[in-house]
Amino acid sequence: MRTLLKKISIVSLSMLLIVAFTNCEATRNANNKQKGAVIGAAGGAILGAIIGNNVGKGGNGELGAVIGGVVGGTAGVIIGNKMDKQAQQIEQEIPGAQVERVDDGIVVTFDETSGVYFDTNKYNINAASQETLNKLANVLQEYPKTDVLVVGHTDSTGSEEYNMTLSKQRAQSVTNYFTQNRGLAPGRFTTNWFGETTPVADNSTAEGRAKNRRVNVAIVPNEEMVQEAEQEAAGN
Repeated sequence: MRTLLKKISIVSLSMLLIVAFTNCEATRNANNKQKGAVIGAAGGAILGAIIGNNVGKGGNGELGAVIGGVVGGTAGVIIGNKMDKQAQQIEQEIPGAQVERVDDGIVVTFDETSGVYFDTNKYNINAASQETLNKLANVLQEYPKTDVLVVGHTDSTGSEEYNMTLSKQRAQSVTNYFTQNRGLAPGRFTTNWFGETTPVADNSTAEGRAKNRRVNVAIVPNEEMVQEAEQEAAGN
């Protein structure tokens, strides 16, 4: 796992920088591989994809320590190519999941309509969710040079304290399934949770609450992948 700690406020500033960069026509029209070279070390957009527009609110731990910054230049293009292929494979294997290529990483969002969901007030992985997680685990096994961040969220039903605990339990259940049931290396995983503090939809509607009851899986290149990309770029 990456050891560089970043404060959430720094990540927030990075996101503002990304907005400025992506307003440029060249960046808007670039594919993900090209964005690795254009945006450079700004970083931070993965965090926004995970917690919506609520950067800095709630949570447990510092996500910036896992996410890090974006690798620029030729090395960024090399990493972008690898992550593009992985994202495409996830989309093919799990067509119901929301898969986004963000910065150097991939953000997969599961809610009640996309294959991983939990019964009310429960955090065990049911049979339907196991089937989806098995497919993602197969892809993760094919790309071992990545780290994985699992983040849990809830809707606003119930107390904030209860929801924080429930989101923690659900996120840890997903992480434990990958590491204990599917044998993926525990060192690749970091688990985080935000309870009800980071909604992406309106909690006053049933549809909105269903979207807020979600688990994000962010897949990012590990240090070995970054070093290999830098060495390959230096040799070209």
